[in-house]
Amino acid sequence: MRAWPGAHGDDNPTMSETPDLSSDAAGFSRALRLVFALSLGAAISLGITRFAYGLLLPPMRADLHWSYTLAGAMNTFNALGYLLGALSTPALMARLGAARLLLAGAVAASVFMAGSGFFTGAAPLLAQRLLAGVASAWIFIAGGLLAARLGAAHPSRAGLLLGLYYGGTGVGIVLSALLVPALLEGARDRPHGWAWAWWALAAACAVATLALRWPARVLGAQEGGGTAARMPLSAVPLARLAPALAGYLLFGVGYIGYMTFVIALLREQGAGTVRVTVFYALLGLAVIASSRIWAGLLDASRGGRALATLNGLLGVATVVPAVTTAWPLLLASGVMFGGIFLSVVASTTALVRHNLPPALWAAGISAFTIVFAAGQIAGPTVVGLIADGPGGLARGLAFSAAALWLGAVVASRQRPLQK
Repeated sequence: MRAWPGAHGDDNPTMSETPDLSSDAAGFSRALRLVFALSLGAAISLGITRFAYGLLLPPMRADLHWSYTLAGAMNTFNALGYLLGALSTPALMARLGAARLLLAGAVAASVFMAGSGFFTGAAPLLAQRLLAGVASAWIFIAGGLLAARLGAAHPSRAGLLLGLYYGGTGVGIVLSALLVPALLEGARDRPHGWAWAWWALAAACAVATLALRWPARVLGAQEGGGTAARMPLSAVPLARLAPALAGYLLFGVGYIGYMTFVIALLREQGAGTVRVTVFYALLGLAVIASSRIWAGLLDASRGGRALATLNGLLGVATVVPAVTTAWPLLLASGVMFGGIFLSVVASTTALVRHNLPPALWAAGISAFTIVFAAGQIAGPTVVGLIADGPGGLARGLAFSAAALWLGAVVASRQRPLQK
């Protein structure tokens, strides 16, 4: 089976679609350096802007007297912002280019993360989470497109390059694990001490934004006329990608419940600062390692096999904290979850790259990002509602696991697209 021309980067796509990087050893070495730097965008977008909130949820909920429903709504609004950002990204990339949008999103995310430390009212905090979600979508989609172009220059190693970009999320998670619990402990006697963690995370985003200037400059110079960014979503064969899109929607519903509430569940079970730090840091390190673990699967899977396999395994990791309090098993759950969940995201970019021409990559990535965001809108609030009832957070995570397993079944129906 052969995908449409250019989908594998072997049909000489134009300079606007593939960076001018040689495919020899020196060229690949430079591509590695670029993708490592580019991965700081994923660190800002998801690792810090999205997932660090899970560490802040327990002290904020206790201090501000939130229900789990309201605590979950904070990430629901973040996901709503992500959806709005995803919808606006194609037009903004057509106007600005992917590299400039990447930097604009990183600056905006830094500002909105800092803003979350200045409010205690639910409404302004919801607004900050919404705006941070918009910015994180700009970063994540633009960075993903730039990483896909790097992969097109090195098609035999494209899975590794994509995995390294998405694995940058783990850098943000590890940094959050090292910063947030320590800051919360140090500021526990201060009124609203959690605010200091928001400000520290904003500073980390600002530093990463400065480091993004190099890959943005290099890759931005290759964008040419921005042909890929101008292709509308209507040009993507959505009906033929329906099983993968539906499986990814359910991934969004399921995984975000774990990332939002697992630290709160550990705190309920009596985990202290050291255990929380170790758990979250190991999860982040597993995210970083995942680029190597699943690169072969991403390169080989032209249909929905990768998405289905990873969704199914992720469901296993998600259900563990719902059925046991044994610390070794909880650690194993975190490591397994971290080693899988960002590769689910990478699998959809790989699916787009394998099956669509380069001119449709931006629109294809946006389509998957939109359904991803839609799933994340539902996930935290539904899990929060369940957690406020009988069974608590454990029952909420069981719901998340069920959504992931259903997503695996649906995604398994996706077949490679024919020419």
